[in-house]
Amino acid sequence: MCGIVGIRTRQPNSSNTATLAAMMAPIAHRGPDGEGSFIDPRGHCALGHKRLAIIDPKGGHQPLTNEDGSLQIVFNGCIYNYKELRTELAAAGHRFVTNTDTETIVHAYEQWGDECVSHFNGMWAFAIFNTTTQTLFCSRDRLGVKPFYFADSPDGFYFASEIKCLLATGAVKKRSSTDGIRQYLTFQYCLGENTLFDGVRRLPPGHNLIVAADGRVTTRQFWDLRFDIDEQHDEPWFIERMSELLSDAVRLRLRSDVPLGAHLSGGLDSSIVVGLARRHLGESPLKTFTGAFRDGPAFDETKYARLVSQSARTEYIETYLGPTDFADTIQKIIWHMDEPAAGPGVFPQFLVSKLASKHVKVILGGQGGDELFIGYARYLVAYLEECIKGAIEKTSHRGRYVATLETIVPSLPSLEQYIPMLKSFWSRGLFEEPSRRYFALMDRFADHQAMLSPDLKIDTTRTFDEFRAEFEGHGAAAMINRILRYDLKTHLQSLLHVEDRTSMAWGLESRVPLLDYRLVELMASIPPVIKFKNGLLKHLLRKAVKGLVPQEILDRTDKMGFPVPLSQWIAGDLRNFVGDILLSKASKERGLFRPDALEDAMKSSGAYSRAIWGALCLELWHRQFIDALGPKV
Repeated sequence: MCGIVGIRTRQPNSSNTATLAAMMAPIAHRGPDGEGSFIDPRGHCALGHKRLAIIDPKGGHQPLTNEDGSLQIVFNGCIYNYKELRTELAAAGHRFVTNTDTETIVHAYEQWGDECVSHFNGMWAFAIFNTTTQTLFCSRDRLGVKPFYFADSPDGFYFASEIKCLLATGAVKKRSSTDGIRQYLTFQYCLGENTLFDGVRRLPPGHNLIVAADGRVTTRQFWDLRFDIDEQHDEPWFIERMSELLSDAVRLRLRSDVPLGAHLSGGLDSSIVVGLARRHLGESPLKTFTGAFRDGPAFDETKYARLVSQSARTEYIETYLGPTDFADTIQKIIWHMDEPAAGPGVFPQFLVSKLASKHVKVILGGQGGDELFIGYARYLVAYLEECIKGAIEKTSHRGRYVATLETIVPSLPSLEQYIPMLKSFWSRGLFEEPSRRYFALMDRFADHQAMLSPDLKIDTTRTFDEFRAEFEGHGAAAMINRILRYDLKTHLQSLLHVEDRTSMAWGLESRVPLLDYRLVELMASIPPVIKFKNGLLKHLLRKAVKGLVPQEILDRTDKMGFPVPLSQWIAGDLRNFVGDILLSKASKERGLFRPDALEDAMKSSGAYSRAIWGALCLELWHRQFIDALGPKV
């Protein structure tokens, strides 16, 4: 786990060394254990690396090369099956001089070329420069756990783990992207390759990128989520297979040469990871980390986290956070994020990671469990509407439906806390096409259009067309498969962005075993009528881990997801802090939001609005990266 940067110029450039140093400086936090660089004697390429030493701390310095020095690699991430690959590659004649997973990548590239990535189980973003052919081969892991940003300018190609490195080159101007802003104002993240910065793109998950000797840049997808339905096996077989893969995914991610711990929220996903880690570690010590708020039971899951910790015999460490912590850290968080994404959960995650970094260098978590194993209430909302429509039209028993109105009823109590959202959702567009209905569930500004400035021209039709292309353009027949694919390809990317930045800000490697690609491929293959049986959230997952976590955790229906009491704070302790930002002269002159509407929303006694959060983040982002007035942390 590290930070990587690189340059591939079309013409020899003697300033590459100075540019590389400027790119590496902003990501010192990603690599507190050392740094290294490679400068191509021909003047076309420069690679930089900031190291967080996890595997073979003494021998894993980068850039790392092969036996004859023809390949140079910089790598961020971890190849979990590196030991197995090392044995296979050594048998094929490759000689190793370190015990790192990085060297395994180099020899795998020698052995299999571009196809080497299909042999990896892990998270990665790396670049390999061939000094003989003068080509640059780059890759990003299947699910996009690790970041890879790039800019292709007239002068050359630049890449980095964080966007701020690209801004440091001078080749990328500090300008906001019209498309990025438009998408953020709907989803609070950008779709596809887009970012909030004009001229900066991200390599999509499961893609390779090649910069040829003449400077041409091409990308190729090496992995995608395919719904090849397995009709040969029954539910018990899928449950057993899921249980096996969950166990093996955690086993592989316990490989570390430095202290390791785990996030523990008290929810099902992190509890599963902790339970499986305990099984594999035996009596070895395991530290777990929890965060909470003292603003009522809706914001405090510590009783569940303590229960799991006691069951798994972990050293339990918790922290409570308040509004002062938010005011003190939100600008630093925006700087580390490069561009805002997802919800206010980034705040507690940032500070829990800080806590964990004082004790361990590697941490496991349950990220991805809701997206992969069907855990969000919105999935049930979408299917409930389909069931009602099917019952009215008398079509729900014709084999098209995962659940019918009768069978979904026992699952409905889990929607009790979402009644206000249901009222709004069903007040418009009822029974429209599925893509439009799910778009409405994902639109963070749907109820707050009045907050946007009338001068701001947002092409909502174009945004929906981009959404629909992601939602429908892959051939999945069942609605639940379309939902799963969309969330894994888009919504999950914003959460993984948060996961990377909040951990790496403190020199902490975060691993997400529930996103092992084998589990993803298994879920994609399971018939919809089995994996979302009767509209039961995480139906198969609960069965696969029965006996692993306390029954009280399995029976929970009060899903929280690390909520932040921001609405209470904005109405109280943070009112002036947030108001000074959103109602400032700079914010008003920016022209994105109506000041009177923002003020009304801040006075509202209703539930906290994600729209206010989005507006706050967007204003702070403009200050730090576009206006260049924010603190340089």
